[in-house]
Amino acid sequence: MIERGAGDSVADSAAAVVTRLVAKLDEVTARTQAVLMEEVADLRGDAQLVQLMRDNVAANIDTVFSAIRHGIPVEHVEAPTAALEYARRLAQRDVAANALVRAYRIGHQEVLKILLEEIRAAELDPQRRLDVFDEILAVTFRYIDWISQQVLTIYQDEHDRWQQSRNHLRAAEIRGVLAGDDDIDVDAVAAALRYPLRAHHLALVLWCEESAEQDELTVLERHVHEYAAAVGARDRALFVSADRLTGWAWIPLESDRGIPPPDTANPSVNLAAGQPLPGVDGFRRSHRQAQLVRAVLTAAGTGAARAVSAAEPGLMLAGLAGGNLAEARVWVHEVLGPLASADARDERLRETLRVFLRAGQSFTAAAGELHLHFNSVKYRVARAIERRGRPIAADVLDVEVALLLCHWYGDAILRS
Repeated sequence: MIERGAGDSVADSAAAVVTRLVAKLDEVTARTQAVLMEEVADLRGDAQLVQLMRDNVAANIDTVFSAIRHGIPVEHVEAPTAALEYARRLAQRDVAANALVRAYRIGHQEVLKILLEEIRAAELDPQRRLDVFDEILAVTFRYIDWISQQVLTIYQDEHDRWQQSRNHLRAAEIRGVLAGDDDIDVDAVAAALRYPLRAHHLALVLWCEESAEQDELTVLERHVHEYAAAVGARDRALFVSADRLTGWAWIPLESDRGIPPPDTANPSVNLAAGQPLPGVDGFRRSHRQAQLVRAVLTAAGTGAARAVSAAEPGLMLAGLAGGNLAEARVWVHEVLGPLASADARDERLRETLRVFLRAGQSFTAAAGELHLHFNSVKYRVARAIERRGRPIAADVLDVEVALLLCHWYGDAILRS
């Protein structure tokens, strides 16, 4: 029991309580660690990580106990080495920072319970017990607030460094696959990337404008994982930054069936998607398709963010034809004449004629797709041919391709 002398201060009584627990540090540590393992599932790692957690818990408890016993101001305390190393290790394993913060809060609560039990067991009058608990609560709270800031800074620095290093390694592996090397060890690369290269692959290229309010790459990666969930990915999507505002991604699928088109749920994200294709060759080809889609969207320069798939009819052809946009522009004007103007009326006529030709020159089918009356389609088709200045029967394929380029490139290929 604690003997209280006439001159004992509250701090002295608090130190005496803590001193009794120092001899039971292993027991206090084990009890606190058990609660953390139960309450914070993200901290249940392998034996090495669990041992490091124990060292971290023990070091923090010993440090705060020493501050109480010897009256050391929290701001003069040094962060335990084990605490800093544990934060680094969690960052390296992609354990969320929130789990680390929760661990300190829950651990603090458990240690306070143990301290309160010891205070109740001490021979102190009720008021002194309250004063001692208040003193210990104040010191431990200041310590938790201080150490949390220390470990979070270490965590974030390590997380950024580790992610950057891992991203470089991942990018090198991915570029090796995209280079078309037939000698790659598919299973070894898949293990290194933690991505199933033998699956069907839906490749994405994403990009956005620079923002002072958010981390662009984080926004892009989040969008990838949301889309992956929407299409029923069989495993975690693979994401790598191509630059500060651009990301490449692959979503593994069981097959190429039933894939919903990409959307623009995030108005700041542009998304170009390939088509789902199997195996390593599909990994490469789907990515090339996505890059071609991006080239079309970038050349069109519509301003508003878009999400477009290579599965769109005629888009791949438009991408190939747009390799020399200046020559394509001249050719489109030669084929369509005055119909290739940026006027809104000509745009309606072009779109009607494009759908009509794609529908096998069926007025009925075109009317159904455009939600127009049969006679309205017939009138617009006739008016479009009149605007062109000559019939389309002799070069209908050229006309269809020229209309396709106008549809995808818009003002970038039209006459103002």
